Amino acid sequence: MTKFLGAAAAAALSAGAALADPALIYDLGGKFDKSFNEAAYGGAERWAEETGGSYKDIEMQSEAQREQALRRFAEAGFNPVVTTGFSFSTPIAAVAGDYPDTKFVTIDGYVDPEEHPNVKSILFSEHEGSYLVGMMAAMASDSGTVGFVGGMDIPLIRKFACGYAQGVKAVNPDAEVIANMTGTTPAAWNDPVKGSELAKAQIGQGADVIYAAAGGTGLGVLQTAADEGILSIGVDSNQNHLHPGKVLTSMLKRVDNAVYESMTAGADLEAGVEVLGLAEDGVGVAMDEHNADLVTDEMTTAVEDAKAQIAAGEISVHDYSSDDSCPALTF
Repeated sequence: MTKFLGAAAAAALSAGAALADPALIYDLGGKFDKSFNEAAYGGAERWAEETGGSYKDIEMQSEAQREQALRRFAEAGFNPVVTTGFSFSTPIAAVAGDYPDTKFVTIDGYVDPEEHPNVKSILFSEHEGSYLVGMMAAMASDSGTVGFVGGMDIPLIRKFACGYAQGVKAVNPDAEVIANMTGTTPAAWNDPVKGSELAKAQIGQGADVIYAAAGGTGLGVLQTAADEGILSIGVDSNQNHLHPGKVLTSMLKRVDNAVYESMTAGADLEAGVEVLGLAEDGVGVAMDEHNADLVTDEMTTAVEDAKAQIAAGEISVHDYSSDDSCPALTF
């Protein structure tokens, strides 16, 4: 166990759980990625502060550790075991049947609830939130060209890009959207140097607003955008504060709420599939003092109107993952 997980992780797992404490396993990219994983950490911390409870967490260092960590936590009595990232879907499906009394949660993943009645899959309508930031990007752009930098090239990230492109085109049908993915392996979530290179290339093609949906890689995109004097859009967590006055907004994905609610439910967690969209406040846009000077009244009104129409079903944003196609962008 120590050999595979490292001494600190092994100690955390062997400490055991008092009264079924929850556990949280972060995806590759690290707990403090200022994005997806950090949002999960924030939710766990909020739960601990409000309840006085305790939880154990662990950061993955390699793909091989996923199933091992799930089994160690389940064997130690932690419940529920919450995981972040689509890559936990397969390991959870392999492990869940061996621990029928343990509830597992996959945030961003999908496990068949018929086959695994002790697993909850929490998904988000990222295309809806991305549509809103796409509208803002088009309204803020002077060049008529905007960019998108994704992390790993998977349907989920194409879902972000496609929603974004639809929002851009809704405001400016003639706008150009340049989309690049960082890579095809999980390393693509944590490569800020490559993110910076892609941002520079897009700026060279005329992009003056770039949306990054790339985990830690996105930090390189936001930094380069700030250095080059263009606007960026953050993702998952509110990243506006990273470069005040330079980040137009952030597409919030309430991973923190998903973790908080799962830990609050504890062993009584209801399994199944839950989808959190605009109507459920699962996604949204970040407005605060750091981007107040960048967001016009016109943008705010347009976003609020579109948000209400999407939530009411009056505007339908195409979900790339539903049929692997995008009406507003070619990959």
